[in-house]
Amino acid sequence: MFLNLNATPSNKPRFLGELSNVSPAEIALSEFKYRAGAEVFGEAEPAEYIYQVIDGAVRSYKLLSDGRRQIGAFHLVDDIFGLENGGVHRFTAEAIVDTSVRLVKRVSLAHVAESDVSVARDLLNMTATNLKHAEDHMLLLGRKTSLERVAAFLLEMDHRLTATGVMALPMCRRDIADYLGLTLETVSRALSILQSQGILGFLGQTQRQIVLLDRPKLAELDL
Repeated sequence: MFLNLNATPSNKPRFLGELSNVSPAEIALSEFKYRAGAEVFGEAEPAEYIYQVIDGAVRSYKLLSDGRRQIGAFHLVDDIFGLENGGVHRFTAEAIVDTSVRLVKRVSLAHVAESDVSVARDLLNMTATNLKHAEDHMLLLGRKTSLERVAAFLLEMDHRLTATGVMALPMCRRDIADYLGLTLETVSRALSILQSQGILGFLGQTQRQIVLLDRPKLAELDL
């Protein structure tokens, strides 16, 4: 289920920090709140909107023919997702925790981009960033050992999530495993190895709060 948080145009915030030249008067904005586990959009559904995470986190995934789930990306606060080359979504997007999302109609941004070169360039840059992430993820899945994959994931999350020295992960270990193409047991074993080597420590019973104690040593594993 989702709730419309902001359907009136009078108090709509600026959409997308990257698109600084786009004002609320030029595009129709909406904000929705999705409960944990709720679907934002489904695979093969029409790609009518572009999304930005305001609060919470979203996972994009595809179910494989054998029933396994492959997570392609985690979208965190301020991240943009839902950009597609074609007319339909290639992945399903789902809220990991209670999440607020801002969205704008794709056709609205396309209309603005037709007359504003800077907006067109910004949209191209965002698409290129998403492509780079997909390429990096493909390399991670194809060329790295399980320990190297977990190290690479932690370094990525350290860059994106760490505040006041603590990395607060919104995703569970099952999510991490499905993102890295590993089993849950393998991820847990890799984290235990890193803990035993003094590279990281855990806070709280869920062990989703991580303190990186030796970043240089962790980086050595991300070959």
